[in-house]
Amino acid sequence: MPVITCVDDLKRLYRRRVPRMFYDYAESGSWTEQTFRDNVSDFAEIRLRQKIAVDMTGRSTATTMIGQDVAMPVALAPVGLTGMQNADGEIKAARAAEKFGVPFTLSTMSICSIEDVAAHVSKPFWFQIYALNDDAFNAAIIGRAKNAGCSALVITVDLQILGQRHKDLKNGLSAPPKFTIPTMLNLATKWGWGIEMLQTKRRFFGNIVGHVEGVSDPSSLSAWTAEKFDPALNWDKIRKLMDMWGGKVILKGILDVADAEKAASLGAGAIVVSNHGGRQLDGALSSIRMLPEIAAAVGNKTEVWMDGGVRTGQDVLKAVALGAKGVMIGRAFVYGLGAMGEAGVTKALEVIHKELDTSMALCGETGLADVGRHNVLIPKDFLDRYQ
Repeated sequence: MPVITCVDDLKRLYRRRVPRMFYDYAESGSWTEQTFRDNVSDFAEIRLRQKIAVDMTGRSTATTMIGQDVAMPVALAPVGLTGMQNADGEIKAARAAEKFGVPFTLSTMSICSIEDVAAHVSKPFWFQIYALNDDAFNAAIIGRAKNAGCSALVITVDLQILGQRHKDLKNGLSAPPKFTIPTMLNLATKWGWGIEMLQTKRRFFGNIVGHVEGVSDPSSLSAWTAEKFDPALNWDKIRKLMDMWGGKVILKGILDVADAEKAASLGAGAIVVSNHGGRQLDGALSSIRMLPEIAAAVGNKTEVWMDGGVRTGQDVLKAVALGAKGVMIGRAFVYGLGAMGEAGVTKALEVIHKELDTSMALCGETGLADVGRHNVLIPKDFLDRYQ
């Protein structure tokens, strides 16, 4: 077993082990993938200020996210098809998150159902829902999440229609994979993945199949999106979903100050500054570039989090310094899951935590509450390069 020192090590193992269509599903953006790349590269423009002769003993990365105690300000983001990255993947990721002390968010487009995940963890997890044009399905799945004990609802607000992801179309993405000649040739090289998948019955969209009528191809994310996602989404419909839930709500997919202010006025417990990992509007600015302005506008009205491009503990520290109360990670934990299953998710969290703890200390801080703009160096035009 190779020595794992960073998330990129897990990514290399992940690429070797997982079929191409599922690797490409995670590791891609829409259109030219400019925003997908910027999410990562813009973090690199921000530098950290080193401080010396500061007592580093007694430091802690612990904090809270919407009132929940967390070991570090990191939550596992909702990621569709996680159970295709590794057999029973959502269950494995949820268990790793619970043991580590960070929240796990189950996607509507998961392979393992809400009930499956709930049966394998001992603490509540979060559930993510899209704004769908099917009120009966919305009510039913929210009811299922309540019955499973989910403690917060994450509403994804930036996916009324699906951004075109060229790789998914070329690969014929589906769950389970359709047996075309190119697919079979690729699967033949991923025998470890295949053996594990043959040992589970969870190979379809567990929250969809058997729970909804009128979807012509429940194996296809694009087919489901075309038939059930709501292009007429508006703030009244978002409020209706929030009222239907009646508990803590996180609105994910906000890149605009006015949208953030509206979300805060609706009573969202947190908003997530996010461009959907660069998978929706290609050419939009990176999440970290938009974070400071949004945090300054609404940070005293609701918790502001961000996702997109977070691969290291230093990225977490930079996000906190620029106003985030926490971050969500998607690809970083998927790399670990695909590479090593539950142990890989744990390893990804351990790596990020160590990087955060060490970097915070070397910046002269012993707790996240004291981290701020004084801990970073930002290029003069970073926040106003685009007008």
